[in-house]
Amino acid sequence: MKEQNIFDPFTLKGLEVKNRIMMSPMCQYSVDKKDGIATDWHYIHYVSRAIGGAGLVMVEMTDIEPDGRISNYDLGLWSEEQVPALQRIVDGIHQYGAKAAIQIAHAGRKAEDAEVPVAPSAIPFDENSKTPRELTTDEVYELIEKFRRSVRLAVKAGFDAIEIHGAHGYLIHQFHSPLTNKRTDEFGQDLTKFGSEILKAAKEEIPDDMPLIMRISAKEYVDGGYNIQDAIELANAYHQAGAEIFDITSGGEGQIPAMNRPGTHAAYQVPLAREIKKALNVPVIAVGRLDDPILANAVVGMEDADLVAVGRGMLRNPYWAMEAAKQLKKSTDELVPKQYEAGF
Repeated sequence: MKEQNIFDPFTLKGLEVKNRIMMSPMCQYSVDKKDGIATDWHYIHYVSRAIGGAGLVMVEMTDIEPDGRISNYDLGLWSEEQVPALQRIVDGIHQYGAKAAIQIAHAGRKAEDAEVPVAPSAIPFDENSKTPRELTTDEVYELIEKFRRSVRLAVKAGFDAIEIHGAHGYLIHQFHSPLTNKRTDEFGQDLTKFGSEILKAAKEEIPDDMPLIMRISAKEYVDGGYNIQDAIELANAYHQAGAEIFDITSGGEGQIPAMNRPGTHAAYQVPLAREIKKALNVPVIAVGRLDDPILANAVVGMEDADLVAVGRGMLRNPYWAMEAAKQLKKSTDELVPKQYEAGF
């Protein structure tokens, strides 16, 4: 059997990606009118990574309502007015041979510019954060419908895949963490109900051949927080609800004590991705300090993950994938635009 590498194509349902390199979603905080509409900065930023050879370009955390944003300078997708700018980005990504995905989210209690943030329970993130208002059960159902609307608009914009953000201490994570969900209603009795209902709504809005991605933190690192075995149970519930690919990260909920902090070594989150892939037998995306092409290639080669997400490495170098191909002595014939061939 041929050993896999990061320049092998990846296919799941109707998503066909030319290689296994994903640009990780990273907030740009660059909306200039606080209206959530993507700007020329976003267009240049994302399309340049497609030119640079990434197979899948994931647009940053894009929020379902104005007060669901981390800041007023974040992207939003709650209005038809926000669709054309995103559609332009998708068209640009497609023009240069990559596929486009978008991360749909709500920041919950981590919405810094919301006058009163909302959350499953009225527990602030830390002593410097605003105390959120606990959502009513009816409001929780309304938020599920707002996620549905954003997914519908993302499909209209032409994205090839949708990612639901259930990690890093944002709203879905707040619902499925025992640290932050102290509710007594149905959304407290089943901590995965909120995320599962969002996934079910998303499945009803996306084409049958479009895979649905779910990002989860597989470990919280805080006292009383959940661990990888709990995360496997979370992922299994979300898989049953419709998630077909898992984007595996960690942390984001609560202030991590020094004794519990994860190492900052390369690939420190890969074992978490490996465990979920093994337990659920589903495709996973690994992320976290995978900037070294040799290391990223090994993650795929050892079948620890199906795709690798490169974040800071692509912030430093939009052409990371091209350089990786050169370093790994892989063919650049279909990767490098003809205008750049002389450099390779």
